[in-house]
Amino acid sequence: MGRALRLPDEWASRLPVVLMSIAFLIFFFQTIQREFSDRVAITAATILATCAGWIAFSFAAVTDLPMTATFAAAMLIAIFETRSERGYWAGALLGLSILAKGLVPVALFAPTFLIARGKRLTMLAGCIAVAAPWYLACGLRNGSAFWQDLIWKQHFERYFTPALQHVQHFWYYGPILLAGLFPWTPLVALLARRKTYDDVRVRFLGAWFVYALVFLSISQNKLPGYVLPLLPALAVMLAAGLEKTGPHLKWWLSASALMLIGLPAIVAALPDALLSGIRRAPVVFTPALPFVAVAGLVWWLAWRERTILAVLATGLAVAASVVYVKVKTFPVLDDRVSVRAFWKTNSVQAGAACVDPGVRRELVYGLNYYALHPFAECSAGAQPRIVVRADGLAIQP
Repeated sequence: MGRALRLPDEWASRLPVVLMSIAFLIFFFQTIQREFSDRVAITAATILATCAGWIAFSFAAVTDLPMTATFAAAMLIAIFETRSERGYWAGALLGLSILAKGLVPVALFAPTFLIARGKRLTMLAGCIAVAAPWYLACGLRNGSAFWQDLIWKQHFERYFTPALQHVQHFWYYGPILLAGLFPWTPLVALLARRKTYDDVRVRFLGAWFVYALVFLSISQNKLPGYVLPLLPALAVMLAAGLEKTGPHLKWWLSASALMLIGLPAIVAALPDALLSGIRRAPVVFTPALPFVAVAGLVWWLAWRERTILAVLATGLAVAASVVYVKVKTFPVLDDRVSVRAFWKTNSVQAGAACVDPGVRRELVYGLNYYALHPFAECSAGAQPRIVVRADGLAIQP
């Protein structure tokens, strides 16, 4: 697609992800609308489309979003479609998610097999038909090295051992989910209300969510993108819970809109967080007061029982905040954090350099991408080396 449209490398790698995100959101809205109501569908789709986690991965050239979109679509079909022939579609989509991210979708999908009566065989057939040919072809071409690296190292070692150096605490995904839901984070409290689970469909999503969260949390190695598949189910649960808050709905929505006042602090911390890690990023809270007015508008709309308008107003405020973040941070990120900018300036000297152990892994991946070869990690005293300084990547002669 990128070559056909003659797009720059960065656009060519990101455009398919953006299009897949939009396509899934349309499918997600239509499915929830058919199963629940217009209001729940609009609320759930708005929460998902405008939460920080979904937005961030919709613009990233990684496979987390394609896996999530195909996996969640398969799950929605398996849960809500009653016709057995639809199982082929669910299985085919599950197969695509396996091609995007390995075998983890199979483990996450397992509880759905228990309730998908009449579709189990068709789902299995669709999944095998889509995923098996690639795995068999790669296995035959590469032999034991393929199975050793992809299956054993990237699945079992990643899950059971700290070998891949992404080890985090068991509770790691709690804060990640709260941050990923921004600015809808206050709605998480609705999950503690019994009324949220009056509907058996929401109860199943809640049980699946707990299962998936525990399964991912047990893994030794953890990365933020691993919990992206939880967000569609979580959005439905939050929308269903919000529907049952009655006259208090205005407070829940306005609290979510009010979260946007923290944007200046996020903008100030983002470059250092991406360069050296969030723990080293400075946090200076300077409130964005215009969003106080937005929160007031959302409260007033909900008080006037214009719930859909209140939800959409919050979503539009998030869209405006995305533009604000891009305008404020992208020039700084391009100057300090972007491997692209560093490579354009230093490609000749960097070509013969090694990478200092202090350079974050995601930056190393970027260096490998632009150099078209993997960089070696520097040994003691090795020069020249690529290092991280306060103003970004640099070459130490």
